[in-house]
Amino acid sequence: MATDDNTRTRPFKDVIRNFTPAWFAAIMGTGSISLLFHAFPYGNESETFIIFTLIFFFLNFTLFILFCAISTVRYIMFPDIWGLMIRHPAQSLFTGTFPMGACTLLNIAISLISEKYRLGGKAFLYAMWGLWWLDVAISILCCWGMVHIMETSHKHSLQSMTAVWLLPVVTLIVASSTGGVLSPVLQEYNPGHALFTQVASVFLVAIGLSLALMLLTIYIQRLIIVGVPQGGNVLSVFLPLGPTGQAGYSILLAGQYFKDALPLQHSSSAFLTDSSIGTILYVICVCVAFILWALASMWMVFALLAVCDELRKTRIPFKVNSWGLIFPNGVYANLTISLGSTFDSPFFRIWGAIYAVFTLLLWSFVAVKTVQLVYNRSIFEAPCLQELNLTEGAPHRKESLSPQVVSNSS
Repeated sequence: MATDDNTRTRPFKDVIRNFTPAWFAAIMGTGSISLLFHAFPYGNESETFIIFTLIFFFLNFTLFILFCAISTVRYIMFPDIWGLMIRHPAQSLFTGTFPMGACTLLNIAISLISEKYRLGGKAFLYAMWGLWWLDVAISILCCWGMVHIMETSHKHSLQSMTAVWLLPVVTLIVASSTGGVLSPVLQEYNPGHALFTQVASVFLVAIGLSLALMLLTIYIQRLIIVGVPQGGNVLSVFLPLGPTGQAGYSILLAGQYFKDALPLQHSSSAFLTDSSIGTILYVICVCVAFILWALASMWMVFALLAVCDELRKTRIPFKVNSWGLIFPNGVYANLTISLGSTFDSPFFRIWGAIYAVFTLLLWSFVAVKTVQLVYNRSIFEAPCLQELNLTEGAPHRKESLSPQVVSNSS
């Protein structure tokens, strides 16, 4: 890595060239903090918590606009990088952080700005509904598209695998949870639109969770046979909390919606008009959410043990990928808090509050460290550019990265 003096004098053109999709993990992490302030089990209705929720929301919105602008400029100035990034077996997987980061913004816009403050009324809500469908389309493209590219264009191996493989499929789960937040608010204006949104959300979480569980099966095989990822890659062991925790939250929201919206009064479906259907679906969803919380808790313990073991051996280098720590822990805390409300359980409330505070402290550390490295510009690195020599007149390199390079750069 370059010295501080050299990196601080790096031109902005070079910074833009090295601005990778992994930066949108910061949007996901900051958005999860905003959601935790909104859902905190103690005093979340107070003016102080609402103010902090909005502070993190507008900070996140500003960063989202900024990152979108920089990314757009990057691919306009360096059009070859897009194809290079998509073919890179590690960096391309971070494209899913874009729609997931956008969902954290939509969640607060819907649940606080629209539902609580009624800002913009029906027009604003339907605008958020339209943006959600756009996000769903991008999430589907990221999931199916990236998995297809992984199958046909990338070079992967069990040794080079990290939990980053989960990122493309988690996009569907995160989009489904936003649909679960949107459906009860839509119910007031149009029950048909609300039901369709929730059914679509269940469809998304079913596919996303199925793929995630398949990948997690391969991942634990990798951990047992190959071992825990080394160096900075060890932080990826927290990523399994994302699909399990967020899927549990999405399914819990679905159960709450079905409990209130079903049975339908005007339908020829015996299934949807049965007097007990709403309660049955609610009970099933709560049970599934609890099971997923248990799985997330298991992965949390594995992750803490792995990180502690690595810290005993060496220091863990800080990179922009470290932002991947925040969102998985945030959604685990959010699911715990939600189960506390569902079960009226002091254990879940207290544990959720403790873990939310832990996630906030983790965000603070990562944010401060990021600001320091942004100041000296040393954090801007694009591993996919290892394939491209941008020196004037130099030919492009077309060969694929070896598994060892992939593992080190992810």
